[in-house]
Amino acid sequence: MEADTSALMLDSGFRMLYELDFKGARSQFVTYQTMHPEDPLGKAAEAASYLFEQFNQKGVLTSDFFLNDSKFLNGIDGDPALNHNPAFIQANHVAREQAKEILKTRTNDPHGLLVLTMTDGMEADYDQLIEKKQMASLGLIRQAEAEAKTVLAIDPNAQDAYVALGAGNYIIGSLPGIKRAFLWVGGIHGDKQRGMEEMESAAAHGRYLAPFAKILLALACEREHRPARALTLLGELATEFPANPLFAHEFALLQQHPAGKH
Repeated sequence: MEADTSALMLDSGFRMLYELDFKGARSQFVTYQTMHPEDPLGKAAEAASYLFEQFNQKGVLTSDFFLNDSKFLNGIDGDPALNHNPAFIQANHVAREQAKEILKTRTNDPHGLLVLTMTDGMEADYDQLIEKKQMASLGLIRQAEAEAKTVLAIDPNAQDAYVALGAGNYIIGSLPGIKRAFLWVGGIHGDKQRGMEEMESAAAHGRYLAPFAKILLALACEREHRPARALTLLGELATEFPANPLFAHEFALLQQHPAGKH
């Protein structure tokens, strides 16, 4: 029974996260950690709560941000030092180290690899969007992509790994041509269409990160002038998480301006 209860605790915590109840989500994640101190997913979930909270505060997961190339490709406004998120950095570091400990003795452990993919993917997003460290972010994207491919080859059901893959492919594929060419020489590739397909997979089959994949995909669809698909995704999110005003707001905006002129 304890295993079932603790697993439900993670599910409940992530639901609270997507309802913007960040304190409630962290309470669930911290309790899970006391029950399973050896599982890095508990600390990774806590890290996700700090990052998602900051994304919400800074308006990252909005069409205003995603449809503005200056913001989307260069990060949020303001001094990166003032946007530093030490709680996220610390929790993410602990989760990564715990995952690495697992992988020292079980090299192909799918759970450890999935958590490593999640931590590297989250830090890549943080470096790119919050601290504006583009090269550091790209290096972490490449790591997360390699880890995601490894874990998916071992366990095709680990669909949450597609979030890191899809976001990485989409962001790199959205860079100006000259930057993409420079990165290509350095072995870093990007493909917008493939990235969106990978996010579709995570949105449909992910366990913890499916709603995150869904909002990223909806906003990417708006960027790519696919308002019908974006409307479907935003409508699903608004229905599933009625306590989250962001999803309802973005859904209403797109209904009013399906051509994206808002």
